[in-house]
Amino acid sequence: MKIWHLSDTHMNHDQLVIPDGIDMVIHSGDASNWRDPYRNESELRAFIDWFATLPIPHKVFVPGNHDTSLEKGLITRELIEHRKIHLLINEEKTIEGLRIWGSPFTPRYGDWSYMKDRGTINRLWDNIPEGLDVLVVHGPPYGVLDATYTQHNKVELVGCSALRKRVAKVPPRFMLFGHVHSTDDIRNAGTRTVSGMPTIFSNGSCCDDGRMGVVTSHGNVLEV
Repeated sequence: MKIWHLSDTHMNHDQLVIPDGIDMVIHSGDASNWRDPYRNESELRAFIDWFATLPIPHKVFVPGNHDTSLEKGLITRELIEHRKIHLLINEEKTIEGLRIWGSPFTPRYGDWSYMKDRGTINRLWDNIPEGLDVLVVHGPPYGVLDATYTQHNKVELVGCSALRKRVAKVPPRFMLFGHVHSTDDIRNAGTRTVSGMPTIFSNGSCCDDGRMGVVTSHGNVLEV
């Protein structure tokens, strides 16, 4: 099965080039921009309209911290699933024999949606089951495609260490995320492996920091 992994499209989805021969598209969050859920609602509706009409048999959406209208209930699960999109919020779905578990939560940073304190988020990750084919979360594990600049212009790894520990304990075949974008000189978008871990990691973020109005990556195609 071929999976097209997208993340952090931030309302630039119309710029994406849709690859051929895709069986499933998975978006791992931040389809929209506005923090205000009432402004965010129209953005997320526009994305859902686009996502639902993609000529791809299976569609999975795991929201991110920018998708505030979904967390606040202005966009509902019923609306999304009526469009034949699988919404995963701390839950598992089997599609064409593939076990997929998804969560939108990231360690707290600012006042956005789907966030938990770093000291307690491990309780959520303890629910990630063993034997997964695909784990979809919004944010990266620590040390994997998660480098960015601090306010003091220093490079920092900002992924979740508790998430990395859980993934090391119950390694999925593939782990999909976004949240941490690329910059001019740091490339997070793409795939990689980590020594000692069997998982293939994919950062599907499609925009660069400082260039949010332009698609700089068209996602990753994975053969599962």
